[in-house]
Amino acid sequence: MKAFLILEDGHVFTGKSIGSVRECVSEIVFNTSMTGYLEVMTDPSYAGQAVVMTYPLIGNYGICYEDMESERPWVDGLIVRELSRVPSNFRSEDTIQNFLEKYDIPGICGIDTRALTKLLRESGSMNGMITTDGNYKIEEVQKRLKAYSTGDEVSKVTCRKKYVLPGGGYKVALLDLGAKRNIARSLNHRGCEVTVYPSFTSAEEIITSNPDGIMLSNGPGDPKTYAGIIEEIRRLYQTDIPIFAICLGHQLMALAAGADTYKLKYGHRGGNHPVKDLETGRVYISSQNHGYAVDAKSLNPKVAVPAFRNVNDGTNEGLRYIGKNIFTVQYHPEACPGPRDSGYLFDRFLNMMEVKKNA
Repeated sequence: MKAFLILEDGHVFTGKSIGSVRECVSEIVFNTSMTGYLEVMTDPSYAGQAVVMTYPLIGNYGICYEDMESERPWVDGLIVRELSRVPSNFRSEDTIQNFLEKYDIPGICGIDTRALTKLLRESGSMNGMITTDGNYKIEEVQKRLKAYSTGDEVSKVTCRKKYVLPGGGYKVALLDLGAKRNIARSLNHRGCEVTVYPSFTSAEEIITSNPDGIMLSNGPGDPKTYAGIIEEIRRLYQTDIPIFAICLGHQLMALAAGADTYKLKYGHRGGNHPVKDLETGRVYISSQNHGYAVDAKSLNPKVAVPAFRNVNDGTNEGLRYIGKNIFTVQYHPEACPGPRDSGYLFDRFLNMMEVKKNA
């Protein structure tokens, strides 16, 4: 069946429908990962977005449900050059076509994803529509697309009630803003007992549970729209509990501490982004998925200083807070998909908790 991808600037790409045939309006973003499409689709940070995979062949190793980063996929749509309908992988349990249909996710294949990606790089991320209706009226569609905004996506993706991953080590409170499973898993594998809290949990409830450390997760959307969460994080900041924050959590902590954030032209999404540790000078290859960044110029140097910088464009990739047991990173040390170069940051967090406990 023929399908169309219509962008808010009037560009139209024609291809074939994959997955669900329902109409989809979403923000169109691209991801440069060569593998890990299942982890991308099930990453809650993609809620409110349709993803263009720049690698030309997607689906060739099928679907392994064990690799999902949440209980369901969160992408609004999937856009690929070629979809492999016959996977070859001993772990494969399903095809990507069946997976998309099962979760009612529309998509389009057979379009020039290289041209689309170049367009998004030059013009910036924009809204788009995936549809199988060939009788669309471009002016009406553009009006809809320009009026679309993602809104409060965190409330959609967070867990509904707290739950515990048992462990015999340090007790970590993980605030679920759209957390990937491997964040809790990375802590749990290091012996931590991880209590996962919904995003609407009060700071008081977390503090009174007496955790050894607090983890702020990744998540979707514009960080400035979450004023209530920012206020609760500000209360966490005022304690002396060790805190480690990733991605959206990093941005929200910065806003809570008085800094500012801004939207990137087309964001960082993929598994090959180099970041430099400003203390050691060492460069790590990182997994990233974000459309916003902390404005390093807005930082009060008495509150926080840059700890990591993106080698490609110089944007901030992490902060170290002065006089606090707090450090935050914009990228994903838990990977999935992506390189595991930065997994040592979880060990740094454990060391912070050990030092605090033995002080």
